Amino acid sequence: MQLPFPVAEEPDTQTVEKGRLLFAGETEFVKGVVAMSGLPDPDRLEVCFAGRSNVGKSTLINALTGRKGLARASNTPGRTQEINYFTAGDALYLVDLPGYGYANAPLPIVEKWQRLLKQYLSGRQTLRRAFVLIDARHGVKSVDDEIMKLLDGSAVTFQAVLTKADKVKETERNKVIDQVRGALAKHPAAYPEIIVTSSEKGWGIATLRAIIATLE
Repeated sequence: MQLPFPVAEEPDTQTVEKGRLLFAGETEFVKGVVAMSGLPDPDRLEVCFAGRSNVGKSTLINALTGRKGLARASNTPGRTQEINYFTAGDALYLVDLPGYGYANAPLPIVEKWQRLLKQYLSGRQTLRRAFVLIDARHGVKSVDDEIMKLLDGSAVTFQAVLTKADKVKETERNKVIDQVRGALAKHPAAYPEIIVTSSEKGWGIATLRAIIATLE
């Protein structure tokens, strides 16, 4: 029997190549945005990456693009305080959203980030998919559930991406995947497939590239 929210299988060779080509071109940092008025013109499709602080968003974007220093990775939770825009070729924006669950950030800053996040998710017509990153060591936490509810309310399709999958043994990883399945089942905007990745080992990177490359 097909499990709900199966793990995405590696696409066929042609689709993998399409994903490789998309990310083989120039990838550049465009700008960091702190208000809706600063967003780039909506002249191309975009995908965004959301996740709690220190889940590995910047590292995943670097792995996707093959550019180690493109998105700044940091061990300090909440360092990404802007909506950061990157180009992928000439037809796509990659959008790195502010981390959520910021334990060390002052409350007014947190509230400002959350307000901007809500405005962006509900008001960006060219946004095709949000990728919600879940740490494979911890599974879905309450802060992840909050962002999923926000995406439900904004009618933005989102897909769960497990990060740091190499950090847990296979039996533990399968337990976490089951927990993620249960959490996703409560959200109407959840795309019915989970992507399992490790930026360090390269797991799932070709699959994620291919998925992004085939969005319309």
